[in-house]
Amino acid sequence: MARPTTDFRCTECGWTSVKWVGRCGECQAWGTVVDTAEATGIIRSMKPVRVADERAARPITEIGAADVAHWPSGIREFDRVLGGGIVPGATILLSGEPGVGKSTLLLEVASRAARTGQRVLYITAEESASQVRLRAQRTGALEDNLYLAAETDLATVLGQIDQIEPQLLIVDSVQTVSSSLSEGLAGGPSQVREVAATLIRVSKDRNLPVLLVGHVTKDGSIAGPRLLEHLVDVVCHFEGDRQTALRFIRAQKNRFGPTDEVGCFEMTGDGIAEVTDPSGLFLSRSRQTVSGTCVTVAVEGRRPLPVEVQALVVPASGPQLRRVVSGVDASRVAMLLAVLERRAGLPFGKLDVYVSTVGGIRIIEPGADFAIALALASAQRDLPLPPTLAAVGEISLAGEIRPASNGKQRIAEAKRLGFDTVLDAGAGQLADAVARYVPKRSRSAPAAEDAAPF
Repeated sequence: MARPTTDFRCTECGWTSVKWVGRCGECQAWGTVVDTAEATGIIRSMKPVRVADERAARPITEIGAADVAHWPSGIREFDRVLGGGIVPGATILLSGEPGVGKSTLLLEVASRAARTGQRVLYITAEESASQVRLRAQRTGALEDNLYLAAETDLATVLGQIDQIEPQLLIVDSVQTVSSSLSEGLAGGPSQVREVAATLIRVSKDRNLPVLLVGHVTKDGSIAGPRLLEHLVDVVCHFEGDRQTALRFIRAQKNRFGPTDEVGCFEMTGDGIAEVTDPSGLFLSRSRQTVSGTCVTVAVEGRRPLPVEVQALVVPASGPQLRRVVSGVDASRVAMLLAVLERRAGLPFGKLDVYVSTVGGIRIIEPGADFAIALALASAQRDLPLPPTLAAVGEISLAGEIRPASNGKQRIAEAKRLGFDTVLDAGAGQLADAVARYVPKRSRSAPAAEDAAPF
């Protein structure tokens, strides 16, 4: 009789081995190589089980749509990202850098859901119950229907669910809860996989929405096995800069809605507040027109955001030129400098260049090329652009202004904010736009700064 063989497979990359090893030979991940039968839950000698009538498969037309209807969380920006609200039985994973405000946001979601009469169970595995209570008191999130428990054992968490019977469950965080049925420390691949699979099964059986907090690694990816992102229904990433109070939440995966929406929040002393109209956050409030500034309209998801781009050029202070950028792509700025010098005749060879955005927002889309180019030209010639001018478009290496995506939406937003002149692909070539709005100084006219020959 042939000897039965056992295969081992990596849960991260799928690499197989005839024997167990502690480290995957392909992706070099530790603790991810498991028995094939254990990984898939399939036993070769398994016999079919008779399915109960209430669990029998039904035609899809007989399944009611009310079972997957969204219910609002009370935070419109969060509902925008989720596609309209929280779906009963859905598992939502919220990840982000430490200190960005994940727990504060979910505590606000929990309090607003409890305010509507729903029972909410908040499991904190990182802080004590008194610490969470202090934060809830500071942010005004104290509600009678909000139940709080500090637990790190999965079995105890399940017992809390049976006792409270919540209508919304929040676990902060999934990497700090452990199960006695799985080996390894809390946060390891096997533990995270076991805890997440159990909570998802409870979510589906009870039609209970579950919000999970996920840690991130040094490179920004979600800690734990990649399988975690496949198991959950929605993956949201909470991002922001510690130097500014602005926060963004984006959906990287959403089975019930779009993945191109962005929610905007602001961290305040009283907690986190949603910003329904962030139009004025990225525009300077100075009434004096200065050179080197131009307004563009960026698109974050489906939302147009007016952003002011600022540029500054000074004579080079050393043999090596400086190109310092903040909030924009350095490679695109270098390309625009070359296009301006070659196509528009603006020399930057002896100048240090600084480019930044107002408000700390980061623009990586090509639709802001036109505004960056005009800001650089305005700074080089020390001539301010008209205060009611905005520019939207992509700049090619030939100096052509190409249309940006969602152009009509961008122009409509700029018009709404009072920008009378909106330059787009209809402006022609970049050299023509520079010559019209940033004209070359005449020889007789006094120059404010003779940094470079014009």
